[in-house]
Amino acid sequence: MLSSSASTMFSDLEVEITPDAPIGPMTWYGIGGHADILIRPLTIEALTTLVMRCRRTRTDLRVFGKGANLLVADDGVSGIVITLDTPTFREITYNAEGDVHTMRAMAGADMAATLMDATRRGLEGLSQMAGIPASIGGAIRMNAGGKYGCIGDAIETVTCIGRNGELVTYPKSELTFTYRQTNIPDPIIIAATFRVTPTDPIALREKVKDIFSYKKSTQPLADHSAGCTFKNPIDPETGEFIPAGKLIDRAGLKGYCIGGATVSTHHANFIVTNPSATASDVMRLLAEVRKRVFDHSGIQLEQEVVIWRRKEEDTA
Repeated sequence: MLSSSASTMFSDLEVEITPDAPIGPMTWYGIGGHADILIRPLTIEALTTLVMRCRRTRTDLRVFGKGANLLVADDGVSGIVITLDTPTFREITYNAEGDVHTMRAMAGADMAATLMDATRRGLEGLSQMAGIPASIGGAIRMNAGGKYGCIGDAIETVTCIGRNGELVTYPKSELTFTYRQTNIPDPIIIAATFRVTPTDPIALREKVKDIFSYKKSTQPLADHSAGCTFKNPIDPETGEFIPAGKLIDRAGLKGYCIGGATVSTHHANFIVTNPSATASDVMRLLAEVRKRVFDHSGIQLEQEVVIWRRKEEDTA
């Protein structure tokens, strides 16, 4: 069993190890199973060595961010889950060279807290991320964003740990950010630098508040959900993006329930859960929504929510 061997595999590293860790309740859905092993690296060196050992022993490795767009299966996940929530991986630093201002954020930094800190300093660059729950690393991995822009708009460099444990930094010229994806090939993002622009902090604060207020008025932010459930597909007739929520609404699915999971009546592209919900309820509802939307419109929806299941391999 991995749980009994992990202490031997990583006992010499600066890490915190939690066997049988309840990661499902740590997600925004608040449901789902456990991870065989949850590891919190305390240093970059410990993380790089951990990655190399997992690679060498063919041990499944997943990265848990803020759990905002994640559903963990009821029977949990095998292998090792790491979370970069220790102080080393939450640091934010600022630099100014002439007219060029940058902010460096470690991958475990909270998106909302990072935005608020930059806003207090009067540094514009990430206001488009207001109301989007994520860690910095998770937001970069999926190029999180919305109608106001995405995180890739401000990125200058991204530093990753490669599959063999080496550190790699990609400049903006080598990075591609498209709708809900990037071209970053490495399994673990550890930091990024962002171009920021000095501005009036009071005006910037009002801008961020306005964006957040808009999202609060149009999305069920107070409910248990994982944000937008499906990616916006391309309309085959116009070639333009069409809101997935509109397709779900047109299929008559607002308020549709399976077990404790419900298509939000506030925004149809959100699946919300009540305390009785299981991950299986959400999975069955996801499948039913996809089927009914396809039957109604002929458009196949693609999930934005990531599902972790036991025994499946991760990208690491």
